[in-house]
Amino acid sequence: KFEPSCNLSQISGEHIPSALSQAGHTAAAVFLGFVLVLGFFGNFLVLLVFSRFSGLRTPANLLLINISISDMLVCIFGTSLSFSASVRGRWLTGSYGCQWYGFSNALFGIVSLVSLALLSFERYSVLLCKQQSDSCQYRRAWLAVAASWLYSLVWTVPPLLGWSSYGLEGPGTTCSVQWHQRTATARSYVSCLFVFCLLLPLVLMFFCYGKILLAVRAVTGINSTYPDWREGRVLLMVVTMVTGYLLCWMPYGVVAMLASFGRLGLVPPAASLIPSLLAKTSTVINPFIYVVLNSQVRKQEKLLQIKMTPTVISKNLTQPSSRELWNHARSTPTQEQNTVTPQFTSSGQQVQRGASGSV
Repeated sequence: KFEPSCNLSQISGEHIPSALSQAGHTAAAVFLGFVLVLGFFGNFLVLLVFSRFSGLRTPANLLLINISISDMLVCIFGTSLSFSASVRGRWLTGSYGCQWYGFSNALFGIVSLVSLALLSFERYSVLLCKQQSDSCQYRRAWLAVAASWLYSLVWTVPPLLGWSSYGLEGPGTTCSVQWHQRTATARSYVSCLFVFCLLLPLVLMFFCYGKILLAVRAVTGINSTYPDWREGRVLLMVVTMVTGYLLCWMPYGVVAMLASFGRLGLVPPAASLIPSLLAKTSTVINPFIYVVLNSQVRKQEKLLQIKMTPTVISKNLTQPSSRELWNHARSTPTQEQNTVTPQFTSSGQQVQRGASGSV
């Protein structure tokens, strides 16, 4: 009978011999330290900008806020614990801390993955589907946010109830689902997690962003005044988003499947740490791809920086208020607000111009 190499009964406090050298633990700690700092402050800045400028809280951007919240929670409850464990070379918080780490990181990670997929669907709906009222769009966005958390809970609670389990993984400095268990129930859980929490969101992103790209190319062919660089910008956006998703999460899913269904010892503990580290980098990559590249958010970040500059504050009596700054920014069309948005009628032939919102 196969026994998992990382058993929860082994982590009640005593030191476990690690499969990683001290230099390896140090390198992992340095990497996790950078991810912790950049991920926390990057997402904090995103949430600060959205909180200061209510006009940015559009339906699609509510999903961006949801992603930033889940990523920040990963930094607080996940990256910080794995960083301290890597510094000491062993897990520090015992079996209950390991279960909490595995559950919370899986919960927040799946929320982020599902939100990325729902964000692509929201953009697809705004660009290519029939226009709806603002209240309807906001209601749909809030439902999407709630659905991302509910969907994640559906897939992360079962290991706490006996369908697989949470425990140490890799060299013993992180915790996750016990990929190495080879029982039928454990393998069925790993398979379902791979299909419904990794592949399904990826397929939805491919479909929605593919449709958006095809629509933009169609408008470029019909309207000769539509600049080619905008098509290239949309293509860059799509490639960057999908590549970031694949880079951060696909190695983790592939290693989990290999550890569960491959031959024994196919994935050594030290090698399994790399996909876990890549998954943590999503907390740094997501704010950059989905928010920093957003021209509306960049404009408000500049306004926020101007407002916080002491020399400008001293002249506050002669400067416009933040509300006036926002009204001026909103009245000035951005590149993305000038982007041609194809909207097809029931006949599928008519193409009109419209504002695309955040891209």
